[in-house]
Amino acid sequence: MHVSIRARTTYRRHHPATRWAALLGVLALSGCGSLGTGNYLDGDGAPARPMDVSAIPNAVPKVMPRSEYGNPRTYTVDGRTYHVLENSRGYVRRGVASWYGTKFHHQRTSSGEAYDMYAMTAAHKTLPLPTFVQVTNLRNGRKVIVKVNDRGPFLHNRLIDLSYAAAARLDMLGTGTAPVEVRAIDPKAYARRKREQAQRRRPAPRYALYLQVGAFSDRHNAEQLRAHLSYIAADKVHITPARLNDREKVFRVRIGPLPDVDHADSLADKLSRHGIKKANLVVD
Repeated sequence: MHVSIRARTTYRRHHPATRWAALLGVLALSGCGSLGTGNYLDGDGAPARPMDVSAIPNAVPKVMPRSEYGNPRTYTVDGRTYHVLENSRGYVRRGVASWYGTKFHHQRTSSGEAYDMYAMTAAHKTLPLPTFVQVTNLRNGRKVIVKVNDRGPFLHNRLIDLSYAAAARLDMLGTGTAPVEVRAIDPKAYARRKREQAQRRRPAPRYALYLQVGAFSDRHNAEQLRAHLSYIAADKVHITPARLNDREKVFRVRIGPLPDVDHADSLADKLSRHGIKKANLVVD
């Protein structure tokens, strides 16, 4: 099993001082560093009672302000300087993913948020915080969407460090690492695509086709017409009460519902041959 260790890091800013520069100079922000499979260090790992994470939803990409604390232009860890990207537009990379768990649960991340190992989040060295990315496990094709809200991993050239839940969804807990593709998501384009997909999946409005053959104030007359039509039309003939102008009650004689317009037209021609000329096609 793979376990991640996070190193306390300090951002070293390489631009003119602001009122935050002094604070950032001494502020220790968490960063992730990955160890090899089978190494356990400082008690990190999976929860004692692993939970079913299949119901945990993907992170939902949305437009968010850049983290005030997690986005210096540059920062240095273990003598290596990292340059935070201005934006994530077009970012697609392949590399190795690791994961981190219990040791850092509820601890502060580089963005200032608390780390939740049961949320769909991740750590990355250079993507702006926050960034939403789709991570694909290239071994099995499984995909997750995570919110990048932390810095790291800084060991063994790992590309991204995933939360316990995200790693479980990708089925990489046992191996500890996995070859992945990380693809940044444009929240606006994502929302637009979701709306379009929802519209395509929306069921067509329900409707029914009928031939209305008559409308009578006297139900007896409507019953007589229905009996006559039963010898002509194989479709169901029924009487529907209605009101005209919310006052006068009438009894409509209708045939249907009919399967389609062609069937209704054919039936209207048949009724016309039997002397019933006033068959109107109606849609309910």
